[in-house]
Amino acid sequence: MKNNIHIFSQNEYVKKDGITEKIGIRGRLAMEFASLNLPILPGFIIDSDVAAHLENQDLIPFLKASFKKIEQITGKNFGDLLNPLLVKIVISPNLAIVNYPTLHNFGLTDSTMQGFTKYVGEDFGCHEVLFLLKGYLEIEARILELEKKDEEAKGLRSKIKALSEQIEKRTKASEFKDLLSSYRDLLHKDFFSDAYTQLEITLKRISYMLSLDELDDEDTALLIQPMVYGNYGKDSASGDFFTRNIVTGEKQLEGWFLQNEFNALESKGKDIKSIGKPFLNQLETIAKVVEDQFKEIRAIRFTIENKKVWLIDQRPVMTKSTMADIQTLLDLHKRKIIDDKYLIKAIKPSQLNEILHPIIDLSSTKKLPQKPGGIPGAPGAAIGRIYFSTETLLDAHRMAQQNGEDTRVILCMPSTFAEDVKAIEVSTGVLSCEGGYSAHASVVARQYGKVSLVQPEIKIRGKKASLGDLNLKEGDYITLNVPHYGEPQIFLGKASLIEPDPQKSGLLDFIGIVKNNIQVERFHVRANADKPRDAALALSFGAEGIGLCRTEHMFFDEKRINVFREMIISDNKDKRVKALAKLKNMQKQDFYEIFKIMKGKEVTIRLLDAPLHEFLPHNDAEMKSFITYIKNQKGVESISEKEIRAQCDALKEFNPMLGHRGCRIAISYPEIYEMQVQALFEAAYTLKQEGVDVRPEVMIPIIINENELKMIIYGKKIEGYTYRGLYDTEKEVRERMKAKPLDYKVGTMIELPGAALGAGEIARYAEFFSFGTNDLTQTTMGLSRDDYNSFMPDYTQFDLMEGNPFQNLNRSVQELISIAVRRGKMTRPDLIKGLCGEHGAIPENIKFCMEVGLDYVSCSTYSIPIANLAVAQLNLETN
Repeated sequence: MKNNIHIFSQNEYVKKDGITEKIGIRGRLAMEFASLNLPILPGFIIDSDVAAHLENQDLIPFLKASFKKIEQITGKNFGDLLNPLLVKIVISPNLAIVNYPTLHNFGLTDSTMQGFTKYVGEDFGCHEVLFLLKGYLEIEARILELEKKDEEAKGLRSKIKALSEQIEKRTKASEFKDLLSSYRDLLHKDFFSDAYTQLEITLKRISYMLSLDELDDEDTALLIQPMVYGNYGKDSASGDFFTRNIVTGEKQLEGWFLQNEFNALESKGKDIKSIGKPFLNQLETIAKVVEDQFKEIRAIRFTIENKKVWLIDQRPVMTKSTMADIQTLLDLHKRKIIDDKYLIKAIKPSQLNEILHPIIDLSSTKKLPQKPGGIPGAPGAAIGRIYFSTETLLDAHRMAQQNGEDTRVILCMPSTFAEDVKAIEVSTGVLSCEGGYSAHASVVARQYGKVSLVQPEIKIRGKKASLGDLNLKEGDYITLNVPHYGEPQIFLGKASLIEPDPQKSGLLDFIGIVKNNIQVERFHVRANADKPRDAALALSFGAEGIGLCRTEHMFFDEKRINVFREMIISDNKDKRVKALAKLKNMQKQDFYEIFKIMKGKEVTIRLLDAPLHEFLPHNDAEMKSFITYIKNQKGVESISEKEIRAQCDALKEFNPMLGHRGCRIAISYPEIYEMQVQALFEAAYTLKQEGVDVRPEVMIPIIINENELKMIIYGKKIEGYTYRGLYDTEKEVRERMKAKPLDYKVGTMIELPGAALGAGEIARYAEFFSFGTNDLTQTTMGLSRDDYNSFMPDYTQFDLMEGNPFQNLNRSVQELISIAVRRGKMTRPDLIKGLCGEHGAIPENIKFCMEVGLDYVSCSTYSIPIANLAVAQLNLETN
């Protein structure tokens, strides 16, 4: 038995592997605490080898020997009549799944009661005896249940319930004797006769309970530790604190304490920072030691008894924020407690969502009607007035700006398209009812750092919508809460937000360390960015260039959309060229600013991809605006609304996403790509002449085969008709600007199965591949990313598909990428290969991309830190 009792204190602990396995979770926590040389409460552990076999043991000699050191440290003796040491018993299993009762105050007997109440008062002393009784009787009730004595167990449970009620109402000393006598017959006759006898009786009953319990595989230990009281004399207190602020990570203790009180339920604690200066200094030192040891924020319970600080326990904090985590890790890293590797591996990539987007202050939502549920499209929180069309939202936003009112607005539509990008850009969030994570609304929201929620249950009728019991009308305030984990919520009304600050949160410093552990030449992360502002933010988030600049998004600006519409409805090439000339300088300025921001880094410009019908007027307001524009243009033939509508109808397609889009538009209307290429290279050569390192990459979308790509790049002459290629246009710009040649690349987006299979031939003309996995998934699997959620729950129920194919790359899509990489490299060994789209922000997909031999992934600006962290972690795994 002697070898099965393990003592711990500030200066003594057990660290042998063979023993730590026998002392249970609570025992190991106590030993961990003891190893820090802090003023912890001493104690001893009866290990699992004997804990379930104590019934026939004479325990008192072993208990007395074990208490000697504890009594020396605490200055109190177990069983002493004047100043008795009381103890708690903690049942310490190896699994944290068993709910054992709280067992406190052992050592309170008929003879020690007077000495204890001298310090704490008679009422409190009586209360603690009742608490002792409750814990002991819980053990007896559990034994009856294990012995299948259900009626007896039920009767005892009833008495325990009545006892609990007496404890809750704070029984007075005057009522104590009568109450205690009603429970004495349930106890061993010697239970209150002597402190050691009481403890022995209890330990043997616990041991018997463990021997009956099938859940105990003889892996449960028993921990005995002194009780200390925050009301034990004048200079006493008790409290609980975090080693730093669990929301901001600020290095200040956060918690409470009670002065000369013990019952935390009935007393309002004071701020821990207002405790006496000597005690605060001691607790701050303790907090630093504990953080340095466990390398994270911890919660610590303490008691001050007669001016002496005792630490009760320490534990992890499940409610701390990612910001607090990062600030703690950065502090530890700065002081060289942890290295880069530890810091990088300590944060899950998905956690960064929490500090990249605003979060709801949930205390502000208590009185707001709400509806939970939906599919997260882009995480975060958004507040704004709700509008059900792009034009009404933009009008409301404009009016709010003019009147100095709240400009926060939320777009709510069944689904969104390219023409709605401008509304998403100015909104705080977007609420839709069709699609899912990879729906257009979700993708664009992530690109612009907006919140997106797909709520299939919402019913939109004109300027009103209903969602369960919530009735929304245009102009109402709503709050969207789309947490990274947990269920999304829609609140009717305005909540309060906690806004992110990448600098204050420590995100930028964290990203800097992450980037130091990425071998850019082997694999890196680029940004999907269409505007200079997005490019600058992407750079601060650690982007190594731009992997996808969607040029069609540039045309939806209010100052450009009608010019582009003029070009579309023009009935001959000359008119189209004239309209495109107006757009060229606008697009050139965009390219100029983006190239300048990304100096020294690759910028992949995707030439026009969207079907032309997406740019045409879709409602009366847009039509009116366009007609007014046409009437005000000098040298432009007047055209009636009827003629414009006829043109719009003529351009409509049954399946536009597989119709006249991308390079197919370039074949029919080469002047569009020619304008874009001119703008691109005029911007690039202007910057080169200014001494800026420009690295453009021109990407041709939706290529089917090598013949399309060859023609668009090199041009073609046939039967008296000349198709001017991209190379010819670049050469014309260079010679006109009298510039020296620029190092640039031309490549294509692989987004069709046919292109993936024909990659070997396509690579003869493409210097890089960029896998457009949204369209590649759609065309491989025959699924619409905007519509599949209508039937996907049925597929999920029957396990017909592995996860969301628009979030996690499907195996068939992975195989097509692998084939394309292999065949492309056989033709062109130095082929550059990337993946653009939101698949590129998912760690599991990034791992595949690295393994298959891609050079980079490109994702939305707000996903870049997440992707970079995933890359750094994968690098550490393989190094």
